[in-house]
Amino acid sequence: GLFAIGYLARPLGGIIFGRYGDIKGRKPILLISILVTAASLLAMACLPTYGQWGLIAPTLFIVLRLIQGMAFGLYVPLAWVFVAEHVPRQYSSVSCSYVTASFYVGVLFSNAFFLWLTNSMTTEQLANYGWRLPFFIAAILSLLPLLAWRWIDESPFFLEMKNSKPSDYVAKPFNLLFKHCKHSLFIGMVLTLIIASITTVVVLLLPDLIELRFTLDSDLFGFSHSLGIVFMVFGCIFYGIISNHQNFGKILTVGSILLIAQMFAFFYHLQASGDYILIMYALLGFCAGIVGMIPAILVQLFPTNVRLTGMAFCYNIAYGIVGVLVPFGLGYATLYVSFSPALYIAFIGFIGIIMGIYFYNLPE
Repeated sequence: GLFAIGYLARPLGGIIFGRYGDIKGRKPILLISILVTAASLLAMACLPTYGQWGLIAPTLFIVLRLIQGMAFGLYVPLAWVFVAEHVPRQYSSVSCSYVTASFYVGVLFSNAFFLWLTNSMTTEQLANYGWRLPFFIAAILSLLPLLAWRWIDESPFFLEMKNSKPSDYVAKPFNLLFKHCKHSLFIGMVLTLIIASITTVVVLLLPDLIELRFTLDSDLFGFSHSLGIVFMVFGCIFYGIISNHQNFGKILTVGSILLIAQMFAFFYHLQASGDYILIMYALLGFCAGIVGMIPAILVQLFPTNVRLTGMAFCYNIAYGIVGVLVPFGLGYATLYVSFSPALYIAFIGFIGIIMGIYFYNLPE
């Protein structure tokens, strides 16, 4: 429930904070997002336990999780927009791919941290005080961007838009977005569905789903999963670079086909023996790196005056749907059909092929 409620809160926060960012600027909303995220994490670390405060303790945890979800709902799209609006357009694809890759570096750090935490503490120590450490560490890391705050400038795109507006202009991002950008919203939702599904299944759920039907050495499999994420980081950057120089639609189509083929090869290998799990996981991670090239197109879908609102809406609605439904749905389906994760990624890959063909036929 705590996992799902954070995803449910993201669309609301993304829309509210996104609107503010399109009216007041990218830099002020970045500061608000950082401070609210860090404060909610710090408060979680200091919460009393159920034994001390009874039902009030988990209720406060849920409220803080909602606040954290709302603030974090803008964090990812804001990072893409902030970077893309600070670099020349011809470098937006590779710069956004670096941002996306950095998220998966964060996942690797989290995995390593939790591995250290569970191996260095007993169950009793974890229950008493160890569970608070991740929230303290996360709060500190959330504040790190503030160390470079004096060198962070407002987006040149936003400043240009603000300077060109008439004095009596009234900003209404919602009205503009839903009146003039319906087509962009639909395309953005579909593209974000691809990012959310690949990330949720390949990065977050795959180890648990595989354990439901396959028996593998836990240490080897854990290392294989981490290696897959490492290669996903490389894949993000690779696809970001080549989509800078090639037609986006062609790269998305080819990348989606390769992802489908490797996902099925991965599961066939698991069913056969699993001897080469390291190589297969690395290849799967690299193929999943197609998510790195998509944010640059999301940024270009919306004009500057509604860009943050539009991206936050698409990103958080799609992530809310995937984050709530896919873990439960795939977990249930995998109990009956071991290839369910591969079938789902094949479905998402097919959507990627369709979108790739669509973009391939658009004017440059």
